[in-house]
Amino acid sequence: MGLAPLPADEWDDDVRKALMGMLPRDRQNPEGAGIALATLVRHPDLTRAFLGFSVHLLFRSTLSDRLRELVILRVAHRQDCAYESAHHTDLARMAGLTDAEIEAARLGKSDVAFEQVVLGAVDELFDNSRLSDRTWAALGEHLDEKQLMDFVFTAGCYSMMALAFNSFGIEPEHER
Repeated sequence: MGLAPLPADEWDDDVRKALMGMLPRDRQNPEGAGIALATLVRHPDLTRAFLGFSVHLLFRSTLSDRLRELVILRVAHRQDCAYESAHHTDLARMAGLTDAEIEAARLGKSDVAFEQVVLGAVDELFDNSRLSDRTWAALGEHLDEKQLMDFVFTAGCYSMMALAFNSFGIEPEHER
């Protein structure tokens, strides 16, 4: 099962255009793009459409970098996605999380009360496909409407990416 990254000799203008919003021109190649993007570009139209959404969640979200990474780490753990977990461990460190906080987030735990609510909300989305009124209200004590929407879409999008990465056989670069 799985898909291999698109071979370098098959990279054309459509493939490079699919990556324009995510990567600078000099990284629009198999090595610069990395294994996940080099695999996704097997379907350039889908990749281009998806990356517009993904770029918003990663770079333009109303969530803080720290909160976004806590959500993604929990999603990666729930979905058993090694690629997402490894990639976002580095991003979580850049967002200021310690190794202990990263490991705790994977397990759905935090010493910060609101972060514990967020991690529990991720679990609730997985378990029930919705947030309870109580959880929505608890999140709403700290997040505005746009942040609440970005939270739900971040959990959902990264869950979908985990499904794709796991199905396509995308592993962390250091394991290949």
